Amino acid sequence: MADTRNQRFWNRIAQRYAARPLKNVAAYEAMLADAAARLSPQDRVLEIGCGTGGTAIHLAGFVSEFVATDFSTEMVAIAKAKPAGDTLRFVVADAAQALADGPFDAICAFNVLHLVDDLPDTLSRIHQALVPGGQLISKTWCFADLNPGMRILFALLRTVGLFPRVTMLTETGLHQALRAAGFEIVDQRQFGTYPQNPYIVARKPAA
Repeated sequence: MADTRNQRFWNRIAQRYAARPLKNVAAYEAMLADAAARLSPQDRVLEIGCGTGGTAIHLAGFVSEFVATDFSTEMVAIAKAKPAGDTLRFVVADAAQALADGPFDAICAFNVLHLVDDLPDTLSRIHQALVPGGQLISKTWCFADLNPGMRILFALLRTVGLFPRVTMLTETGLHQALRAAGFEIVDQRQFGTYPQNPYIVARKPAA
């Protein structure tokens, strides 16, 4: 089930999050283009941690069904107020609840895997919720790979309620967790200026 402390954090900052401009529009658009190219018109897609829905709204037009979920009621309310196509549905749900609605051809997890309490369990559930050959398309902060000064800053911000609780992942640890859950890593790219925020495409083996 969802962590109520994290829910309160994201509900509290939802309006500020929605109003914040993108720092690197070109990198974001390049990431969306890559993700869209990996989807097919017949796909059923799930996004966990959809936030205020911008990514879902863009990608939903490339598939037959796109279910965008977030455990923050305020985030989903903002997302639902935006114009969207018929293939897109926004739902308030934590990752476990959302994944129970599988199977899916692809699951998107953009900047969310470092926020889950139990990464191995979440990745195992994602693997189970995918069809054979299905894809996990993700972008994840590996905070343990940041320089010590940045890690200290984020820890201080967290103590005063200005930063969420996160898992201190390394890129190596993230790769290991994906493989341990049964995934094959098929591609990795960097969109933006931070190598500590890798975009990774992983696949559930077809057989």
